[in-house]
Amino acid sequence: MVARRQYRGCAGRVLPLDTVRECFVRLVSGPEPLSVDGRAFHGLPQRAVPLDEVRGLLMRRGCPRLTRDAVWALLVRRARREDGVWTLACAGMALPALAGVVRRLDEGCAGDAFDLQAEVVAGFLDGLARVDVVRPRVLTRLRWAAYRRGFATRAQAWDAPTPVAPGYWSAAPQPPWGHPDLVLARAVREGAVPRAEAELIGSTRLDDMTVAEWAQQHALTPNAVYKTRRRAEAQLATFLRGEAVDATVDDPVARAAMDLLLSTPQAPARRSTAPASAASPTRAVNSSSGMAKKGADSGFLGCGSDIPASPSAPEGRR
Repeated sequence: MVARRQYRGCAGRVLPLDTVRECFVRLVSGPEPLSVDGRAFHGLPQRAVPLDEVRGLLMRRGCPRLTRDAVWALLVRRARREDGVWTLACAGMALPALAGVVRRLDEGCAGDAFDLQAEVVAGFLDGLARVDVVRPRVLTRLRWAAYRRGFATRAQAWDAPTPVAPGYWSAAPQPPWGHPDLVLARAVREGAVPRAEAELIGSTRLDDMTVAEWAQQHALTPNAVYKTRRRAEAQLATFLRGEAVDATVDDPVARAAMDLLLSTPQAPARRSTAPASAASPTRAVNSSSGMAKKGADSGFLGCGSDIPASPSAPEGRR
């Protein structure tokens, strides 16, 4: 639980997510807990269902996505119309997602946890006022709004220079190394990858969304989405290679390794002993590469790797 975790610089202060949790518990407690009419939604009990029970049902794997979207559309509309209580209810319903955003942004960062949680909640509330409830995956888009706001407050800490003693010492790697989310967000901030394509990579590579679902949500064909993602990942790889070269300027160890790599002579290409005329035209290999959906070099988690893809590797689910 969020309340049990020890955060930096928060002694004596109640964290924002703890406040959300406590308010939500009060809303769903007592003889008249805040509820929704389950008869209006497929898969919910045919009665008034308290919101904490609704949250548990929506988090089950077997819950239909249409039911999740329908419930969240109702919650968002009530929050906009009635404000106050239903806004707190929405934050409480999204608490597991918000806690996940905080954990992801809090990894390896020395910033103030109170400020991070406050910005994540603020981003969620801002998204609550703007999100289009007609489109699918309402909660997913609210989570992204919270993540972007939380990331903004972490950017200053990430951009600050890391104090490192001179000489050959072990030190934390410089950006963009680190969590994949941080690498991707930095590429967006530097203009290397457009935000929409970065969200495509993040949703289909890091989150539980398939390319087919993304394509349907954005009225595109899966093949077009695959091509867009592959192009964006190539741009991201180029950006990361450039960052790796730039990082060697102030790093004597990395600079020495880079100089060694650049000075290593390339081995001559192996020449074929078979005459060109001996090749059968029926076995000629097409020189144009296909659109691999899940090769070893696919995805920015594998950027910079020179390991060739296995020809027998099965194609992934996405």
